[in-house]
Amino acid sequence: MGAVGALVVLACVFGSFIAQGGHIHVVWQPFEFIIIGGAGIGGLIIANKMSTIKMMVGMMKKAWFGKTPGKAEYLELMQMLFQLFQIFRKDGPQAVERHIEEPEKSEIFKQYPTFLANHHAVDFLCDTMKITLSADLSQYDVDDLLNDDIKVIHEEEHFAQHALSNMSDSFPGLGIVAAVLGIVHTMAYLTAGTEVIGEMIGAALIGTFMGILVCYGFLGPTAAKMGQDIGAEGRYLMVIKAALVALQRGAPPLVCVEYARRTIFPHDRPSFVEVDAATKGAKKAA
Repeated sequence: MGAVGALVVLACVFGSFIAQGGHIHVVWQPFEFIIIGGAGIGGLIIANKMSTIKMMVGMMKKAWFGKTPGKAEYLELMQMLFQLFQIFRKDGPQAVERHIEEPEKSEIFKQYPTFLANHHAVDFLCDTMKITLSADLSQYDVDDLLNDDIKVIHEEEHFAQHALSNMSDSFPGLGIVAAVLGIVHTMAYLTAGTEVIGEMIGAALIGTFMGILVCYGFLGPTAAKMGQDIGAEGRYLMVIKAALVALQRGAPPLVCVEYARRTIFPHDRPSFVEVDAATKGAKKAA
């Protein structure tokens, strides 16, 4: 939906400008763009580690073109958890170890590509089951362990979100910088006539215009969407956590899955009947 939103912004802003008789070519001021964009990127590099910047770029791509977990993804997760826990209950820990040690080769996980593609979720589930199989942990220990893991993941992702948000906030000011430099440049042409001066001042003001537009029309909303994505991914991990804690408590697989289902937001939550049908259709991995 990010691309759709960007098209709406561009169409409304520049479409209205053209409809009023404006000439779109006057908006193309490459040196203004270099001043604003270059200064913004330079500030980003000053303020953040390269790992944070790389994460920010990846999260921006996801915010624009990616998809957060929905009902279909949660239903797939419920089915996978039920199948894995069934094997654990019927065949013992040894039967599960081969799946969690090398999840990319697991016949169970291969059936659920959405989950397997979520590296955070895969590590979250598999690492937790590894430690619970090798150490005597209570349900409260597992709860605390998973809460700390989710907290750390969120903190790291929020660093990337804040990096973009801070850069976005700088763009209106950098637009003024570009405009001021344009006005300073115009001062050398005061004897060139009003037509030339007017054109140069108009070009200078494009800097202010672009700084504000990029901030409030693109980067700010993208940072907000990144925050929503962080929350959605965190919810996905919370669902897995609920199932793992219930498993550690000794609950049967269907009850574990129900604990997980109840932690999904109602808008995305599969019904009990849908989950029941999905778990009944789950086949044991070869």
